[in-house]
Amino acid sequence: MDAYGHVNNVEFLRYLEEARIDFMFRLAPAEGGAAAGGGTSFAGGSVVARHEIDYRRQLVHRYDPVTVEVWVTEIRAASAKLAYEVKDDPEDGGAVYAQASTVIVPFDFEAGRPRRLTEAERSFLEKYLGPPPPGRAGRREPGEAAAA
Repeated sequence: MDAYGHVNNVEFLRYLEEARIDFMFRLAPAEGGAAAGGGTSFAGGSVVARHEIDYRRQLVHRYDPVTVEVWVTEIRAASAKLAYEVKDDPEDGGAVYAQASTVIVPFDFEAGRPRRLTEAERSFLEKYLGPPPPGRAGRREPGEAAAA
């Protein structure tokens, strides 16, 4: 909580991190990844290349939890983009506090450089492929040309 009584922007990054770790290191092994001998190696190395967060409304300090939904919006040879919504459960009104994205890059820590996604990683990510959050429609990445 910051001086204004709402959740500080840095805490939102922690929320995203917790959701991303749960998705990539707990869910992936449970679906036949590295822990089950399936070859998914996110736990063997990945790094964050970029975060982007759009704050939609203030989240004031409270004891009720928020939900962080995470899914995949883009898969490339050596990266993937995850999308998030930090929000209340629909039963609690479904208010969206933030929408965000993270670019993750598989990384070979032994070699000290990025690597390509494995087929197992790609297969896992494809199960969760979806569109960007609705509030981000029409947003362009830096250097991306506008549609004519």
